[in-house]
Amino acid sequence: MAGEREGRPPRRPLPDLHLRLRSELGRIDDQLRGLLSSMDRLQGLLDAVVAISREVELPAVLRRIVTTAMDLVGARYGALGVLDESGERLEQFISAGLSEQERHDLARAGLPRGLGVLGHLIRYPEPLRVDDIPAHPSSAGFPPGHPRLRTLLGVAISVRGDIYGDLYLSERVDGRPFDEHDEEIVVALAGAAGIAIENVRLFERVRVGAEQFQRLLLPTLPDLRPFTAAAIYRPAAQPSQLGGDWYDAVRLPDNVVAVVIGDVVGHDLRAAAAMAATRNMLRALLVDRTSPPGAVLTQLDRVLEAVTDHPVTTTTLARIEPDPRGWRLHWSTAGHVPPLVVTHERRTAYLLAEPGLPLGVDTEQPRPDHSRFLPPDATVVFFTDGLIEHPGRSIDQSLSQLAELAAAHASLPLPDFVRVLADRHPSDGHDDMAILALRTPPV
Repeated sequence: MAGEREGRPPRRPLPDLHLRLRSELGRIDDQLRGLLSSMDRLQGLLDAVVAISREVELPAVLRRIVTTAMDLVGARYGALGVLDESGERLEQFISAGLSEQERHDLARAGLPRGLGVLGHLIRYPEPLRVDDIPAHPSSAGFPPGHPRLRTLLGVAISVRGDIYGDLYLSERVDGRPFDEHDEEIVVALAGAAGIAIENVRLFERVRVGAEQFQRLLLPTLPDLRPFTAAAIYRPAAQPSQLGGDWYDAVRLPDNVVAVVIGDVVGHDLRAAAAMAATRNMLRALLVDRTSPPGAVLTQLDRVLEAVTDHPVTTTTLARIEPDPRGWRLHWSTAGHVPPLVVTHERRTAYLLAEPGLPLGVDTEQPRPDHSRFLPPDATVVFFTDGLIEHPGRSIDQSLSQLAELAAAHASLPLPDFVRVLADRHPSDGHDDMAILALRTPPV
């Protein structure tokens, strides 16, 4: 027995399974933490791309790119330099993270000229990580009042293959230099930023084209003497939308003027085409100045029903003619917001009266006619509902605000008057708006 025991190889000490298990669990924990961190960063990148893509104005997109990049890597400072057409100099510089004092101190230095490390990234548009800016070969120092920065992460942003500008980040909040993970996520963001910038550029071209097309459909007001008149159109805040708002005025014999304001339901090419057709048909019907406005609207409604698949339209048609004491306004409303009258003494009143149905609903329903005396030097404001609609307040509140605004600026020349109403309107700007103001002659 003793010999057999002596012939066996000696047993090796068993490894400490507890220590190995702890080590393995620690490694797995580190991997899970790294995976969770990567997932958080990826989710943050996706959220950032969505946020940037929602912006529809270029200045907002550029600022969103800077602040989003700062959030993704925890940077204290961020900036985006937009290159000029030569691609060699900066023509725009959007910065974030500076204090008010730092902004004030840098105001004297003016726009960065793209020298130093910034210029290096312009000349060599590859991702750049710098742990010590003053020690970099291209460093040219900082202008007076500039924060003393140490670290930098720079990435070029390209649009359709051309370098649009450079995104700069500096000083991680935790004090550590930027690492390769920071570089990877900012490079990915820069790719999405280039697409967002291009989309906004296309959006802007479409918006400008739509607005120009819309304005071509609207008339230039004729000479309406003895009256004065002015009109203005503003597109909706949402770009690239055609609208159905329109206005028109026609001078008739014997110092009579016909005025119309209207809104075709919809925001597309069909609405714009329907608006133009309605305006042209109404002009033809206004030749017969003996028919009251309600009868003219009834005839217009029947013609539209007979010749076209016309969308629902709201409108107000008015005729102003001489009165022994001044002027008389005759009008009929087809589901439209009431006009506003502002007297020379700045008293205001909406022409609240029984409205008829909008055009395109029921041609057999009667259309009421109304009449009101207009004193000399009174202003009648015709407008569309885009001027007053706001989800945060009632229509009555918006109408009151508009009346106060009109009274406060009633002494202005009419072109300035309608511009003030369009600039300071009580609506949220989600819809296009049209305003036509007509002023009776003074005594």
